[in-house]
Amino acid sequence: MNNLKLHSEISLHLELQSERENVLFSAFDVERNRLFFASSANSLYTTQLSSFQNGTSRKETILSAEVRLLDLENGDAITSFDYLMEKEALIMGTSNGLLLLHMVDDNATEVVGQVEGGVICISPSPDGDLLTVVTGSGQLLVMTLDWDVLYETTLEDPPVDGVDVSGPALSSSFVSKSSIAWRGDGKYFATLSEINGTSSSLGRKLKVWERDSGSLHSSSDAKSFMGAVVEWMPSGAKIAAVYDRKAEKECPVIVFYERNGLYRSCFSINGPADATVETLKWNGASDLLASVVRYDDVDAVKIWYFSNNHWYLKHEVQFPRQDGVNLMWDPIKPLQLVSWTLGGQVTVYNFTWVTSIMENSTALVIDNAKILVTPLSLTLMPPPLHLFCLKFPSAVQDVAFHCKGSKSDVAAFLSDGSLCVAELPETDLWEELEDNELSIESSVSDLAFGSLSHLTWLNSHSLLAVSRHSVSSNGIPCEVKVSGSYLLEIELTCSEDHVPGLVTNSGWHGKISYKSYLEGLVIAITSNPANVSSAFVQFDGGKVLNYKSKSGLATTEWIANQDTISFPSSCPGMRAALVCDGGALQPLLFGLDDIGRLHVGQETLCNNCTSFSFYSNLADQLTTHLVLSTKQDFLFIVGIVDILNGEIESKYQNFFHVGARKRDEENPNFINIWERGAKVVGVLHGDESAVIIQTTRGNLECIYPRKLVLSSIVNALIQRRYRDALLMVRRHRIDFNVLVDYCGWQTFLQSAPEFVRQVDNLSYITEFVCAVKSGNIMETLYHNYVSLHGVKETNDAQSKTADTYDNDKVSSILSAIRNALEEHVSESPARELCILTTLARADPPALQIALERIKVIREMELLGSDDSRKVTYPSAEEALKHLLWLSDSEAVFDAALGLYDLNLAAIVALNSQRDPKEFLPYLQELESMPSLIMRYSIDLRLKRLDNALKHIVMAGDAYYTDCLNLLKKNPNLFPLGLQLITDPTRKMQVLEAWADHLSDEKSFEDAATTYLCCYRLEKALKAYRACGNSTGVLTVAGLLKMGRDELLQLAHDLCEELQAMGKPGEAAKIALEYCGDVYGGVSLYISAREWEEAMRVSFMHMEEKLISEVKNASLECASTLIGEYEEGLEKVGKYLTRYLAVRQRRLLLAAKLQSEERSVNDMDYDTASEASSNFTGMSAYTTGTRRTSAASVSSSTTSRRRDAKRQKSRGKIRPGSAGEEMALVEHLKGMSLSAGAARELKSLLCCLMMLGSEEIARKLQRVAENFQLAQMAAVKLAEDTLSCDSINEQARALERYVDKTRADPETPLAMSWRSKVLISP
Repeated sequence: MNNLKLHSEISLHLELQSERENVLFSAFDVERNRLFFASSANSLYTTQLSSFQNGTSRKETILSAEVRLLDLENGDAITSFDYLMEKEALIMGTSNGLLLLHMVDDNATEVVGQVEGGVICISPSPDGDLLTVVTGSGQLLVMTLDWDVLYETTLEDPPVDGVDVSGPALSSSFVSKSSIAWRGDGKYFATLSEINGTSSSLGRKLKVWERDSGSLHSSSDAKSFMGAVVEWMPSGAKIAAVYDRKAEKECPVIVFYERNGLYRSCFSINGPADATVETLKWNGASDLLASVVRYDDVDAVKIWYFSNNHWYLKHEVQFPRQDGVNLMWDPIKPLQLVSWTLGGQVTVYNFTWVTSIMENSTALVIDNAKILVTPLSLTLMPPPLHLFCLKFPSAVQDVAFHCKGSKSDVAAFLSDGSLCVAELPETDLWEELEDNELSIESSVSDLAFGSLSHLTWLNSHSLLAVSRHSVSSNGIPCEVKVSGSYLLEIELTCSEDHVPGLVTNSGWHGKISYKSYLEGLVIAITSNPANVSSAFVQFDGGKVLNYKSKSGLATTEWIANQDTISFPSSCPGMRAALVCDGGALQPLLFGLDDIGRLHVGQETLCNNCTSFSFYSNLADQLTTHLVLSTKQDFLFIVGIVDILNGEIESKYQNFFHVGARKRDEENPNFINIWERGAKVVGVLHGDESAVIIQTTRGNLECIYPRKLVLSSIVNALIQRRYRDALLMVRRHRIDFNVLVDYCGWQTFLQSAPEFVRQVDNLSYITEFVCAVKSGNIMETLYHNYVSLHGVKETNDAQSKTADTYDNDKVSSILSAIRNALEEHVSESPARELCILTTLARADPPALQIALERIKVIREMELLGSDDSRKVTYPSAEEALKHLLWLSDSEAVFDAALGLYDLNLAAIVALNSQRDPKEFLPYLQELESMPSLIMRYSIDLRLKRLDNALKHIVMAGDAYYTDCLNLLKKNPNLFPLGLQLITDPTRKMQVLEAWADHLSDEKSFEDAATTYLCCYRLEKALKAYRACGNSTGVLTVAGLLKMGRDELLQLAHDLCEELQAMGKPGEAAKIALEYCGDVYGGVSLYISAREWEEAMRVSFMHMEEKLISEVKNASLECASTLIGEYEEGLEKVGKYLTRYLAVRQRRLLLAAKLQSEERSVNDMDYDTASEASSNFTGMSAYTTGTRRTSAASVSSSTTSRRRDAKRQKSRGKIRPGSAGEEMALVEHLKGMSLSAGAARELKSLLCCLMMLGSEEIARKLQRVAENFQLAQMAAVKLAEDTLSCDSINEQARALERYVDKTRADPETPLAMSWRSKVLISP
């Protein structure tokens, strides 16, 4: 599915020493990039290949070269020629048998050997260690570069009758032509020779020789080979040769042999019978085979390509016969071809592979004089299969396709210099052209166009192309005498009317409407999708100019998100995409260079790209995604929005090291291509959302990336094309909830009627209903695939309410679908079954409503009426079986019981294949009960306790005991029971039972209140006492009218209990008010640290002993607190210092690991260690573990034990542990002054001031204030450093943060316990 496009052609002329001199041989110096030529005058020409790059900016066309003349004897001439890289010299053979070594740099020639019969052919081995020589006497010599002969053998087979090989019979035959072809690894070489005086009809053998021993490894059968043309594929798979079939009056055939000499395959060159194949050359990648074919009037350079068991003629260049063209491939660049003529015209061709799939997914594959046309949107067939083909008068060199609406135009430039145009019918009618071969005539022009390249449509009637020839006034093309080319705009008209359904293949006229001389070399041209009749022209080096029809070239500065549209280097693969940037439609220019770098303007998007294509949704022709493949065989789906927003590196990691991730992690941005070397050749746009890749074998694979599929579904939802969206969901097995969740399920509720009308298929609707589930699938499963920018505001507005009743999503949607079905779909059995499905799949399932509908159908059947509605419903049995298929049979049976219809329950049980012995006795038992008791029993079985309570209460007083037991077993029914039971006595019993339950549940406060409601004061007293509510106890004691002694004893008991419960303040109050114990009360206030209350009571009774006790206790407490706060201040500094050290070490380690990871990412993919990816992100403070390690495999019991132990020791700070950093921060936060401590501190300060201990109070306040300020500053400092990547020791000093905290306006509120009179100035 690719075409070989000529993106640059540079031709320079080698000035020969005389007019009769011809260039005969060529050689290539890979190391120093030099070309060598040998002429018939025994002259050597040396030139740099860089001259062809420099020639693009010079106006001269002369190829500069150094000329050296070999001093040979008269009559002696060069017969073979090659370059030895190891010797940095040229090796030559002459007709007199001399082997010459010419040092190019020293201009010294040395005779290294001489053979009899002359030298016919020489060929060095690929590794440069050996040299093979074929002599005119038929001998094959293999020698080292020290010119030692390893072995010598004869090329001709020995006589069958045993004649001596040294006899005259052998010596009388001479080799006139011979070729040697080495295998790529140098272990074998093949020879094919032509003997003087031998008829071409006699069979000759292709022979394969072993390098080490020189023995004959294999030979082919005797065939009529053409000349001595043989070429071994560098990969070693095939040996190419040519069959001469003039005897059969057929054209030559290129044939392929294996190393064992067996025939493998062949193909015809499709020419006249008198054609001659002079040369075969494989390129370095072994995928292109170039040949020189000589006809009567022209020579043709043909380039063949093999794919899918078919040989395509991808490019042909014709030369006049007298030029005697020859060729060779660049050994390093597999797509660079060098041709030269006898007269010294040297041309360098640079090719690139371009996809043959056009913007509308139509494949136009070039094959000789045919273009194979296949609309991939209709059928996916790999070439050479095709729907129909266009036949041209000559081989096609370049093709351009234009599609606007239903109109399609094809333009092709042929190797004979003619331009052909055809207008194709509408795409919908292409199926009628299946298997047709449509002949296309050449267009007529007043002026010859010359040699055209970069053929591009500007609009439906204008073409833009680059011509390498000037056009004279008489219309005869003449070769340009200056380097550079002409940019031509060709206006096309057709004298014939277009007939719908037919191809307009004749009557086309072309004229040049605009011509402009080009100073530089054009690399690529692509049309501008944002501006009709405009195109981008790229020159060598990456500079891009904008061409407007009939206006010429101009710079452009309006490309989307690009300051300039020039590329950093030449990018033969250039394409423009129409994108939306900030609401404006603008073109975005992409370029792929020869080494796999994909550029967007001056920015490099990907460094290892092999192919790319664009995907659009077809609604507005906007490109939404870039599809590219990488050298690591990954297929990436890149959002255009990500490119415009500069998020490529963060989302796609430079398209490189994604392979080092865990294989079980799903990445929505790339797909692993299963076959090495496969490339993207095109996409199917719109709802098809497919990517077409072609493997190295040639077959096509169509894949549907989930990211593109979801994009297509979303696009259909935005356009409210619900049926199309549903069909895509079904076809690609996407979760149906996408249809609901993308725009929000509340929005879908409003569109449910339209959804039902568009889908118009009850089976599809039923399938959708069964798939609806709660939750938002766009935020979970597909959150990485689809951007929600378009509906973000809507979702944000709905999220506030959707979160509160998300569980209603399923029921609400199914209810909307059910209503739409009832309103917009006519009654039918299928509709009723679909409605039953919505009821069965509700959350929770509305099985009772479904059974009620089935019950109505059953009653209609039992009545036996001839109602016309009867035919619009399914049978009751069918409906019931459908419901049972969707739901749990046990749940349906229970729902039938919930309707209290025992007959319906029996039918359900029978249709669910239940054993009658299981359900019949139960149903018979229910039938024998009274109606209310039957319902009560059913409600208990179904756990419908509210209904059960109602029914048992309605059953009367005889079942009061059962009612009370039901309440006791289900305490949540007590409120309802109190409403239903009206008898006062029984209501009191219910209240007491409820209070007993609350007491058993340790809810003593509620139990006491309930006891009071039913006047059980003793139980209320016990409940208050159990919960430590002294006020309630003493109040209830008053209600019970206890005596003084009994009340005093109760007060003493309460004091002891409150002290044991840690409530000395309440105990002190009871001791003073009920027991009259002043000393005990003051002592209890001191224990509770209620200093002011203790002072009040002491001064109220004016007891010096009490006052002294309070004073001593307060001073002792103040001294203790001073020590604690000083120690706390020291701990704050210690913990903060430790935290900063741990944080600094973590940041340094993270920076080191990041630099190591970056260095690994910059390595070549194949050399990156898999182990390094497992280590990435790990550190001494990493909380995760490697799941792949054996240590992590343990039993669940061990894991639970470890979790429990970790939970128990969470409060400890373990130095060096993973959680040390956060544990230190949490510990600092936990050291804050609590509200209770602040209240006690304020009370103590007031007490000390009353007692005259001002200095102690001042010291206590100062120490406590310093501690609280340090603690608050330390926490603030730790929080600030958590979000920073570096720590500045000066800026992060505790003293600076203490000053900031002291100046903070909120600090006084946190330190409101302080006394202003004690604040230090």
